[in-house]
Amino acid sequence: MRSSYSLLVLYVLLHFLKITKSDPDPLQDFCVADASTDETIFLNSAPCMNPSMALPSHFMTSVLSKPGNTGANLFGFIVTLTNTKNMPGSNTQGLTMARIDIAGGGLVPPHAHPRASEVTLVLAGTLLVGFVDTSNRLFTQQLRVGDSFVFPRGMSHFLCNLDQKEPALAISGLNSQNPGSQISSLSNFATKPAIMDDILKKSYRISGQDVERIRKNLGG
Repeated sequence: MRSSYSLLVLYVLLHFLKITKSDPDPLQDFCVADASTDETIFLNSAPCMNPSMALPSHFMTSVLSKPGNTGANLFGFIVTLTNTKNMPGSNTQGLTMARIDIAGGGLVPPHAHPRASEVTLVLAGTLLVGFVDTSNRLFTQQLRVGDSFVFPRGMSHFLCNLDQKEPALAISGLNSQNPGSQISSLSNFATKPAIMDDILKKSYRISGQDVERIRKNLGG
């Protein structure tokens, strides 16, 4: 009986250790993504090229060196990510780097990364950042150049440029090759197909006209 109980406890512990990890551990030194492989193959990461063909250039990228076009975004921000296309050597390493350009007065609206925690470093400007935990408690902080802030995995969080004129710049690291991102407002009012009006009206205590106006403003 005691043996069975111990095995059950061990199973539960291993199960929770598994689900709290970000990405699976790699089983080899590296797995440079093979861009020539048929993209219709569905894997949890990109296929590997022959390790003997790996080059130093596969492990570097300059994609984060160039400012993004914040004017092309509804909220005045643009995020540039590393991925297996621009840095094939990052495949299976369980990480992503992000350059976040925010226009004067711009905002990265409340959003969540379902598969990653995030740590952000401010390189230019002044940002107001924050996240909300599952008890609806807000953790917020004003960041200046050189300051860092961590957003726990799956928590809704935001970044706001407090300067109405000058742009801000931040770099983030996320502990997943594919962290995912879901902006709260878009996931409610800009879905395809649309969420039923009655559900949104009851959820937000708003009228049908409000739902229509918000959808229009968000491009839904």
